[in-house]
Amino acid sequence: MSSVIPGEQQSAVWLIVRGKATCDHVGDLFAILRDMLLTARLDNRERFKQIVLEEKAGLESSIAPAGHSMVASYLSSLFNEADWAGEQMGGLAHLFFLRKLIGEIESNWPTVHERLETIRRLLITRQAMVCNVTTEADHWQATAPHLDEFLAGMPNHATTPALWTPTYGEGFVGMTIPAQVNYVGKGANLYDMSYTYHGSTAVVLRYLNTSWIWEQVRVKGGAYGGFVRFDRLSGVFSYLSYRDPNLLGTLDVYDGTAQFLRKADIHESEVTKSIIGTIGGIDAYQLPDAKGYTSLIRYLLKDDEATRQRIREEVLGTTPTDFRAFADVLDWVQEQGTVVVIGSADSVEKANTARGTFLKRVKLV
Repeated sequence: MSSVIPGEQQSAVWLIVRGKATCDHVGDLFAILRDMLLTARLDNRERFKQIVLEEKAGLESSIAPAGHSMVASYLSSLFNEADWAGEQMGGLAHLFFLRKLIGEIESNWPTVHERLETIRRLLITRQAMVCNVTTEADHWQATAPHLDEFLAGMPNHATTPALWTPTYGEGFVGMTIPAQVNYVGKGANLYDMSYTYHGSTAVVLRYLNTSWIWEQVRVKGGAYGGFVRFDRLSGVFSYLSYRDPNLLGTLDVYDGTAQFLRKADIHESEVTKSIIGTIGGIDAYQLPDAKGYTSLIRYLLKDDEATRQRIREEVLGTTPTDFRAFADVLDWVQEQGTVVVIGSADSVEKANTARGTFLKRVKLV
C-alpha cells in the first residue's frame, strides 16, 4: 500500500499481509503468516526467475485490458513520492524494472539474492509493525494469545525510515503498443494550485462521468469508456479513456470540460441524482473483513472520522453553483496538465505531426 498522508510530507508505504480464518483455525493462519514473512526461501534462483517471468508476463498481458489504469498510475507518479513508489512497485516502471531484473538474475544472482535478504531483514521487524484483528468480541480472548505468540516470534531490531529521492518520470509521453486503440490520460495535481478539497468535487465528477465525458468520449468518440478521477489525499486529478480510437480528439474533449460546466443547464434533479450516487459510494456496504481492512488503512493514513463527516455534509449540500465554480479549477488542468498516452505508434505519430512532437515516443511492447 502506498499513499499520501494528508497534510504531511511523509508517505505511507506499507507491506500488508492479511488473511482470514475461522476462530478454530486462527492459530494456523498466524503460523502461515509467520512462515511467509520469516522462512520463505529466497535462494532458489530458478524459482525466483520463474516468479519474475510470470510477473512480467502478467503486466504485459494486462496492458490491453487495463491500459487506463496503467496510464493513471504513471500520471500520478509524476506528482508525489507515494504514487512514485506505487508506480515503481506495480506500474509501468515496475515492468521496465522486471525486464532488467531478469538479466541480473542470470548474470549476477549472488547480488540479487543478497538484495532480497536485505529487504526482508529491513522490513520484518516488530518495531515497524502494526497488527489489526477483526473478530467477534466473544472470540477475542481465544485469538489474543495467538497474536501475542506471533509478535513474540518476530525480529525486534531498531529501524529507521528510508529517505527516498524520487526520480520522477516525464510527462507528455506516448508509449506505443501493437494495438489499434489508445488509452489517453491528462492530469495535474490540484493542490499545486492551492486548491482546497471540497466534498462537492466528488458530486461534480460523478456528473461529468455520466454526462459530458460519457457522451463525448464514449458515445460520440467510440471509446469503450471515459472517466474523470480525483484522489483527495494526493490532489491528483486525471482524465482517462479506455480502448479509445482517438487521441487528439479526446484531449480536446478533456480541455472542453470547464466550458461545458459553465454553459450546462444543470437542474436540481441532476444534482440530486449525482449526490445520491456519490453518497452511495462513500458509505458503501462492507462485510466485516472489509470493514476491518478499511479501518486499518484509515489509521495508517490518519484519515479521521471528523474529516469524512465534513465531506459527507459538503456532498449533501452541493448546489449547481459548485459545478460552475469547479470549472475554474479545470481551466488550470487544461493549461498546466500533462499528457500520458498508451496507444498505437501510428496514433502517436499523427498526434506529433499535428501538434509539433509534443509526445515523447517510448516503445512499451
